[in-house]
Amino acid sequence: MILTIYVNRKGPCFPMNKNIPVNYNEIQKAMEDIKRDRFDYFLDLETWKMVVLPVAALNEALMTLYGKTSPEYEKDVVFDSEVNLDAELPDSSEEALDIALSILMDEDRYLRIPERSAGEAFNAMKSFIDTVADPELRDSLRSALNGAGSFKRFKAALLSDKKERKRWHGYNAKAMKRVIAEWLKTEAGSRKLSKETES
Repeated sequence: MILTIYVNRKGPCFPMNKNIPVNYNEIQKAMEDIKRDRFDYFLDLETWKMVVLPVAALNEALMTLYGKTSPEYEKDVVFDSEVNLDAELPDSSEEALDIALSILMDEDRYLRIPERSAGEAFNAMKSFIDTVADPELRDSLRSALNGAGSFKRFKAALLSDKKERKRWHGYNAKAMKRVIAEWLKTEAGSRKLSKETES
């Protein structure tokens, strides 16, 4: 599914003259990857394509080159003087390093795709429950939202009803479409606008 964002000279807005296709499904999957232990995600504001940064490969490259991973770096360290020039990187680490450098060297071009907020996801589940016709399933879903582990229990409660589970996926996708559209309008639009006013 493609979410169409309209763009004018000042960045994304609704509606204007030039269509920019943004892959809604990719962004939704990125936002729903809340752990970010394997990958991180960025939106290229020039091509409107998602850039995937493989975190493990990047950490492997940094470990090989500097002897430590990124969270341990000190702000004042000059990395060029500490790099292991004899190090040989696997192709996957080299590619990850290239991606990371591209993002760091042109931070105005790349926008990190945020994780979906737990509150927004919880509200989507809560509002979906009000649309469920079967009183027994509705009660089961309401109970699932109480306490820790509610997301997992909610999904488990939907396993018993294939039709409602499918309806939930559609409902959730629509909720995410609104979240993504607002995020693009706010973040990408302000990023493009501030870049234009600096020039």
